[in-house]
Amino acid sequence: MQIQDMKEMSKYLFVVLTSILIFSCENTADVKTTETDVEFRLESLANRGRKTKKINQYINEINYTATEVPNAYYILKEMGTNDLTKVDSVMNLNSKERVIEIEFSHVESKDLLKEEFTNLSYEDAVKYMSFKLNNDFKIVTSKKDTIPCVGVQFERNFKVAPFKRAIIYFTGVEEDEQVQLLYTDKLFGNGIVKFNFNRKELIN
Repeated sequence: MQIQDMKEMSKYLFVVLTSILIFSCENTADVKTTETDVEFRLESLANRGRKTKKINQYINEINYTATEVPNAYYILKEMGTNDLTKVDSVMNLNSKERVIEIEFSHVESKDLLKEEFTNLSYEDAVKYMSFKLNNDFKIVTSKKDTIPCVGVQFERNFKVAPFKRAIIYFTGVEEDEQVQLLYTDKLFGNGIVKFNFNRKELIN
């Protein structure tokens, strides 16, 4: 997955990169592990980073697809797999962050940001996806706590891809917490869309 044409970094990536910078400046003690131990743990982290869970909901000719991407994906993408100590520490610092990709696509591959679907001008629809979409998402935990979305990154594909994609970010979610993503669809007017995520069911 590539994120192109970003005008500004999202809050989540800012936190991750800041964590990496802070940790890089600290003096760390030598970790006594064998090469086999290191290789095994790095491989485990890399595999964990590739695991996702994708849920699709179909309403009024629109496919809503939510994909949970573990923090390890972004952290390993930024840091690589050469320094086990730093990777572990940054993951621990960001263990309560949750990242979800959301895609909107029409069954006939029509551009969903056109006025016929949003009742907005195309420019206003793009602005909504970029700056207001985060207000439409929240997470409900198994304890019935409600956690608002803290940021959104709308991917501009300039009508090349037949879908619209945004990455949404949450903080304060326990790593193994089973959650329900609630989307109140104000843009296309299709009401509340629900996505149930269970960390035990993540797939490659």
